[in-house]
Amino acid sequence: MKTDIISLDAIDCGLVHALQIDGRAPLRLIGEALGVSESTVARRYRRLRGAGLLRVVGTFNGALLGHQAWTIRLRCTPDSAAAIARALAARPDTSYVHLLSGGTEISCSVQTRTGDDGEALLLHKLPRTGRVTSVSAHLLLGSHALPNSWAGPARLTPDQAALLAPPPVDVAEVPLNSGDRALFGLLARDGRASHTELASATGWSESTVRRRLALLRRAGALVFLVDIPPAALGFRAEARLWMSVRPSRLSSVAAAMADHPEVSLVAHTTGPTNLLAAVNCRDSLDLARYLTGPVAALDAIQGIETAPVIRTVKRAGALLPLER
Repeated sequence: MKTDIISLDAIDCGLVHALQIDGRAPLRLIGEALGVSESTVARRYRRLRGAGLLRVVGTFNGALLGHQAWTIRLRCTPDSAAAIARALAARPDTSYVHLLSGGTEISCSVQTRTGDDGEALLLHKLPRTGRVTSVSAHLLLGSHALPNSWAGPARLTPDQAALLAPPPVDVAEVPLNSGDRALFGLLARDGRASHTELASATGWSESTVRRRLALLRRAGALVFLVDIPPAALGFRAEARLWMSVRPSRLSSVAAAMADHPEVSLVAHTTGPTNLLAAVNCRDSLDLARYLTGPVAALDAIQGIETAPVIRTVKRAGALLPLER
């Protein structure tokens, strides 16, 4: 879908921010925060979701559940990259699948159980083709910024945002059970699925679904993300930055970049570079300004590779990792 077909106004943008704060916030409460009626919010949400522009995704907190997050980079022949990216995006355990650098490189995110072998990871995920010219897997060792906290959608005042604050995380641990896979499966497709729909998917009663959702959220095991193209919010130049940073300054550089409004992800990684960032800028000139300004000011960065996002094939929505 072409994101420039639909123009977002102030109410639409406020709705996006509200859903970033709490993806399952009642429409009545969102309307109260925005100063409009519940029916107006419902109409706007249906319009944006029906156009394929906006959805809420429920996903699991892999780190809390003992999983490892990886970013995989593939270089391909130009004629094969789009098909390989689509094949990776079709898997339920991938997210954020992008075509980069003129369409000859693919990046994607995968979560695996702790202890999964890196080589086996690649063999499980990659289509079997000789048109992949190189592959590297980078374990994410720690994040300083994540997409659900990106400042790009921010429109509400602190008082408005306070009305929508989700329940605090205060449960130490919640073991997953057999019904949770079905629960996460539906929430990955529609994070605002009704309790009736979730009960049908899991075989639980609606009251059980309500209690389970509340418990998973309080434990931090269930997280809701807003899935919307940055271009819809006016950020038409996306890029991935692979940086080599002096180890003694790695944490301070990562923390500084996490405060940049352009940044939606900052993570330490394994591999030839040790810091990854996802950035969202208004246009290519704004990207150049960011690279030569805020990034250049961080003198502990010793090298940087900038890979523009040419096309996004999949954003959020990974399910629980498949059994091996």
